[in-house]
Amino acid sequence: MSATSVSGTYEPKTKLGRITNFVDSRVSGSMMVKEFGRKVFPDHWSFMFGEVALYSFVILLLSGTFLTFFFDPSMAETHYEGSYVPLKGVEMSVAYASSLDISFDVRGGLFMRQVHHWSALLFVASVSVHMLRVFFTGAFRKPRELNWVVGGVLLILALAAGFTGYSLPDDLLSGNGLRIIDGVIKAVPVVGTYISFFLFGGEFPGTAVIGRLYVLHILLVPALILLMIGIHLFMVVIHKHTQWRGPGRTNNNVVGFPVGPVYAAKAGGFFFIVFGIIAFISAVFTINPIWNYGPYDPSPVSAGTQPDWYIGWVDGALRLMPGWLFGFPFEWNIPFPWGVNTLSLNVLLPALVPAGIVFTLLFTWPWIEAWVTKDKRIHNLLDRPRNAPTRTAIGVAGVIFYCVMWAAASSDLIATHFLVSLNDVTYWLRFLFFFGPVIGFIVTRRIALALQRKDREIVLHGVESGRIVRLPHGEYIEVHEPLDEFKRYKLVAFDSPEVTPAQPDAKGKISRSEKRRGALSRFFFEDRVAPVTPAELEAAHHHEPHAEVQASEVDEAPASIEKH
Repeated sequence: MSATSVSGTYEPKTKLGRITNFVDSRVSGSMMVKEFGRKVFPDHWSFMFGEVALYSFVILLLSGTFLTFFFDPSMAETHYEGSYVPLKGVEMSVAYASSLDISFDVRGGLFMRQVHHWSALLFVASVSVHMLRVFFTGAFRKPRELNWVVGGVLLILALAAGFTGYSLPDDLLSGNGLRIIDGVIKAVPVVGTYISFFLFGGEFPGTAVIGRLYVLHILLVPALILLMIGIHLFMVVIHKHTQWRGPGRTNNNVVGFPVGPVYAAKAGGFFFIVFGIIAFISAVFTINPIWNYGPYDPSPVSAGTQPDWYIGWVDGALRLMPGWLFGFPFEWNIPFPWGVNTLSLNVLLPALVPAGIVFTLLFTWPWIEAWVTKDKRIHNLLDRPRNAPTRTAIGVAGVIFYCVMWAAASSDLIATHFLVSLNDVTYWLRFLFFFGPVIGFIVTRRIALALQRKDREIVLHGVESGRIVRLPHGEYIEVHEPLDEFKRYKLVAFDSPEVTPAQPDAKGKISRSEKRRGALSRFFFEDRVAPVTPAELEAAHHHEPHAEVQASEVDEAPASIEKH
């Protein structure tokens, strides 16, 4: 279907071929497609969380574009004259009225609203789970530290996109959420009231905040998310994909399938699976029924309401914070030459400190772990979480820290549904806020070490078969089935760093920083289960004959076998 001229220049015969050749000769697209199509990716279910995040964001863009055609981000007052009878004649903002029109008067509008909301929840959830997968498997290590930071920025942008969109309908629920944000902003000393006045266009609720959030939601935040996704995918291609340990897999290769045609076809099918699931949920389950809440009015507060789960942890921290502690007040009136300024630590501390701790540790963790271990190697192989017990325990402690604050955002519902005192719920959650992560760390670390010891026992002695054999001299032993090579490789091939004591510098002195690093190294790796060495494996097979009893020997003497 194509030909080559005498001069050697490629000349396609078809019109489409000529157009394609024209474009390719000017942008060299075929080279990029060829290079990317040859890219090999490993195959494992845990790598799909990132794909879910990407596909749910695409669905967000598609559904959000539809909603943009009908939503009016104005806070001007109007009287509702739409199809929803219970609100007819009620005074409300144009933004809330247009949201009701989308829900009841635009064909397919309610369905698209729910698709947008459910895909937003799935986007934040999949980004969060993807980040947890990367953390627990050690995929953030060199050379992927910057990509981990990009993932952290993506998580923050996902939270920002969710919150700005959640506030747009201007209903009573979202308005109360904005009221909390206004309180946090005003708690900032000296400049807080000015920032609030500027953001809301006057005293809360102002006249401009919905329009400004709308610009952030449809323009700035999505653009930044697209930029971060592009940088993230570029780094994935540059660094190669991480892979689980196994025979033939090293830090210098990737065992899997190429993008084209295998993963291109699988990705296309998976996108429609995600789209179908979101569409099904959106058609069957109601979410954010704004018509039940009514328009926002600063005077009432709706009972039993919470923000979406990804923002709820900040609200929970505010609920847990006491106003007084052992006679110490957390609110101070500080006199200035221009007047008295109130310092509301009972608002500032819970709003900023927990989030600051979480995101500071998130962004700096790759360098913290590399500093503690003094490990500057390239890591393309993943760790099983049990083989990094301290890291896994710290991750679980962080999850518990988040979950306690998330539960605190529903403290009133917990009290009413379980018929217990709200004060008791608050006191228990305050206790778990401080001690829950510690308990989770200790328990998780012990479980991980126990699982490592169990793996070591399985490698040395095989798998318990549950069959008892009586030997000719009368001894009863249990038959252990030996592991296959792949399973054995997975259980023995892992890094087990040892404690690295504080090292003196070139002048023979040990700095304070190095002493702290040595203490952290001891904390990380003092409890250590070393992988089975070839010598240990050979010795175990030679000195424990009962582990070598074969099934054929058992079959020869069925009368001497007893089952548990």
